[in-house]
Amino acid sequence: MVPVAIALSKTYADGSPIQWVPAVLCMAFALLMQVDANFVNDYFDCVRGIDRENRLGPPRACAQGWVTLKAMRIAIALVTVAACLAGLPLILWGGMVMVWVGIACVVFCFLYTTLLAQRALGDVLVVVFFGLVPVGATYYLQTQRLTADIAMLALGCGLVTDCLLLVNNYRDRETDRLSGKRTLVTLIGAKATEMLYLAMGMAACACAACALAWPQSCALVPWLLLFAALPWRRMKTIHSGRALNSVLGLTSLFILAYGIVVSLALTGERMIQ
Repeated sequence: MVPVAIALSKTYADGSPIQWVPAVLCMAFALLMQVDANFVNDYFDCVRGIDRENRLGPPRACAQGWVTLKAMRIAIALVTVAACLAGLPLILWGGMVMVWVGIACVVFCFLYTTLLAQRALGDVLVVVFFGLVPVGATYYLQTQRLTADIAMLALGCGLVTDCLLLVNNYRDRETDRLSGKRTLVTLIGAKATEMLYLAMGMAACACAACALAWPQSCALVPWLLLFAALPWRRMKTIHSGRALNSVLGLTSLFILAYGIVVSLALTGERMIQ
């Protein structure tokens, strides 16, 4: 939801009227693809035996036996179709390029879990498909153009969202090593990951500052940096174990705060003008 909201706020800030039908369709597609990605991850991690009894994260439906593998396959198919139906009408506003964007989203939704997340490329996909693609595509559908400012906002959105994946893989680093799963965290180690988490949060704030007017960035970026530092500090203190799930919650709140603050700052620029 955050990347779509930021793109719409930037549309408003730039003086363009918001077209609500493509806006709602973008939000629906984004939410359905998020559900789809989680279903795919749940299913394939169970099939490959990655979700073991010593899993540190929240329980998974297939691994716990709450949902059968057959039922999950059906759910994945239904949600994928629903996402495609929500996204298909966007060609009326963005042309056939939206078809290719949609195909890329679906394909990499599956490739993330089945291939790329095992090769330490999950973070790249998060930055692209939770930042560059949804922010850029939503803004383009509204304005028929792309700008340097929207590129900075898209990059910042991808970076702040990837903080969530970093915490998740930081928590699971030992079990991932045992299962042979290669993530960025298993490659660079715990200490480097802690510093990378903070650096990404700060970089996301810097990206937002570059796209905001000077008064807004001066007033709001310090608060964003504080929001980034709070989960980072807790992450360093806890270091390992199930207690890191609380850092996942704090990181989610940081992402939400980032989206709200940046969106309000953008809309505030238009009001000031």
